[in-house]
Amino acid sequence: MTAPGCPAASRPLVVTLAYDGLCTFEFGVSVEIFGLPRPELGDSWYRFAVAAVDEGELRATGGVRLMTDGGYELLEQADTIVIPGWRGANMPVPEKLCSALRLAHQRGCRLISICSGVFVLAASGLLNGQQATTHWRYTDELRQRFPAIKVVDDVLYVGDSQLMTSAGSAAGIDLCLHVVREDFGLEVANNVARRLVVQPHRDGRQTQHLERPVARSRESERLGQLFDWLHLHLAEPHSLASLSRRVGMSQRTLLRRFREATGVTPAHWLLNERLRQAQQALSKSRISIEQVALNSGFGSASALRHHFQQQFAISPQAYRKKFT
Repeated sequence: MTAPGCPAASRPLVVTLAYDGLCTFEFGVSVEIFGLPRPELGDSWYRFAVAAVDEGELRATGGVRLMTDGGYELLEQADTIVIPGWRGANMPVPEKLCSALRLAHQRGCRLISICSGVFVLAASGLLNGQQATTHWRYTDELRQRFPAIKVVDDVLYVGDSQLMTSAGSAAGIDLCLHVVREDFGLEVANNVARRLVVQPHRDGRQTQHLERPVARSRESERLGQLFDWLHLHLAEPHSLASLSRRVGMSQRTLLRRFREATGVTPAHWLLNERLRQAQQALSKSRISIEQVALNSGFGSASALRHHFQQQFAISPQAYRKKFT
């Protein structure tokens, strides 16, 4: 979005909304990702401000009181506006806020909602005819109250370059990292994720976790033991048939329970865990790329390079140089 060394006034301004009854986790996500100084990135990082949308004292969850950088005038200057989870899915949204968001969108400002913050965008009318998501607890209510919105179930985030919505609170991290990736590229986004100690990239299409991860306690215990065992045996070959035999379930039952517990198939889960182990080995050891591939279960350096490039758009060798 900007070049290193650019003057402060030309750096993109991210403004996060604050209101009475603020959801502190979602607010903290926006502060952590966009508001912290990043001296390693030079002078190009975002400017950041907090805008009050209510008058008077702002009380947040947990007994916190807030002081902000300004009010609605900040929305007129913002390049990106972040809407944390709203104070209640059924709570009215001030028309003044809706109007300010419509004006911001009209001049090209990017609007992001986290979790129930989607109800603010919905009230503004900006999501009519657009895809949107929210926490799985609220998708039915969003669909019923705003039938003009194309509600997408069971994804982490969805949207275009100007309107983006995320699912539950933690999915806001994924969406904000996606924004950083769009603005500054993969390496910067990975740097930010590394400081957060989170996975660098979860695709927005990845499913949300379900309310009932595992149906029966015995199955839950067996799956937990399977996860522990797999972490110790990532280098070995595994199949749905071999894993189902290990836990004493049919392949169909294991696949269903695995999806309910993790949101992905066993094969997808294994690939992610092997990539994570390879990342750790590349950054913390000097063993060869071939050995990293063998230790993490890829079988060959070429297979590791293929999956690394596909997932992170960077080669294992380049990753090692970047993060060692």
